[in-house]
Amino acid sequence: MNRILSAAIRPTKTAAMFASLALLAGCAGSVGGSGTDSDTAAGEGFADDASQGEIDEALADLDPVTLKFQPSSMSEKSILAPNGLDVKKAIEERSGGKITVDIVWGQAIASYADVDDALADGRVDLAFTLPSYTPAEYPAFDAIGTAMSTLPSSPVASDLAANAAGVQAAWETPEVLAEFEDKDLVPLIPMLAAGGYSTMCSKPMTSLDDWKGKQLRVGSAAAGKQVTDLGATPVSLSFPETYEALQRGTVDCDLGQLAPNVEAGTFEVAPNIGVASDAGIARSAGAITAGKKYSELPLAYQQVVFDSMSTTFSTMMEVVIGAKAMAVEQAKDNDGSVEPFDDDVQKQMAKYAKTLSEKTAKTAGVPDAPSTLNTAANDWQKSVSELGLDDKGDFANLDEWYPKDVSYDDLGDELFDNVMAEHRPK
Repeated sequence: MNRILSAAIRPTKTAAMFASLALLAGCAGSVGGSGTDSDTAAGEGFADDASQGEIDEALADLDPVTLKFQPSSMSEKSILAPNGLDVKKAIEERSGGKITVDIVWGQAIASYADVDDALADGRVDLAFTLPSYTPAEYPAFDAIGTAMSTLPSSPVASDLAANAAGVQAAWETPEVLAEFEDKDLVPLIPMLAAGGYSTMCSKPMTSLDDWKGKQLRVGSAAAGKQVTDLGATPVSLSFPETYEALQRGTVDCDLGQLAPNVEAGTFEVAPNIGVASDAGIARSAGAITAGKKYSELPLAYQQVVFDSMSTTFSTMMEVVIGAKAMAVEQAKDNDGSVEPFDDDVQKQMAKYAKTLSEKTAKTAGVPDAPSTLNTAANDWQKSVSELGLDDKGDFANLDEWYPKDVSYDDLGDELFDNVMAEHRPK
């Protein structure tokens, strides 16, 4: 049973998600206190398996606090809204109402380009951030995100394993944690890779010849290099401009996650989805980080927030993978197709992914990052299978076989127990 559920506070999830519109070195010990061990955090804490009564007792003499949280969602009606709402509910109920989470939708306080500074100076307290947008500032983080292109790809099981592996590899790479610490940030989940990448095109694009001369909107430098290697031209374009660019034929495809395109209505103008079946595309991964105010909170409050991260992980996966099923349905409704890339594309993609991964890791000074990630991914693939979360069909029929009441709480609990718990503030 989920540790937060056992404390009688587990939030209700995915039914609301499908009803709503749906977007997407020194810290080797615990987190807290500007990225260092949080032994200096004031007050007494509690065990991660404590009863609600024990938690209430630990928090009894603490003053109420309010935390500003910027999740990945554009609005309360977004497909990604549960990523904010579930975390808010988990924190508030586990704290017995002593912590209030004020959700700020749509990056209204700070854009992704500014959110690190906003966390460090206290304008925002908790946030979904995108370190992959600034690879020069987060080279070790970027190396793990790039290495994800070498992992197997499938609609459900591989995405679950890749995301759990990304969390583990980030925690196990001191250079990644140091990058957050250098910015006075505290990683709560140091990497959230979310969903794998697909092509969404106005016309089917599955063979190597299909790629030649096409223009694809990309979201990262690494993805751009992979697109170029396949003979296409990467285009840097803000996501809100993508629909019109596809409609006008300025670009042929969007290359990215399916979830935000569900919300944007992309499949009205680009209903042909291309998916990888082996190696894939480097991901623009995110993270859940905390800033100045979190570092100054009493220990018990830090623990309440940190313990909600199993909820954050499982909710993110429910939202992202659920959106894939919605994307497949929307593509079909618009007379589109869902097809795997041909073998010639897949082989070239896999070869270049390995080369790019190794080069990026070496340049970042973390040459072992790809092997760390791959080892973790193999282990988590076994765990996913043992939990009965294997794929039940292929991508093209995902809308038919994907269960709308799925829960990944057990996987979130296992990830917390096996990887995250040792980094819990103490």
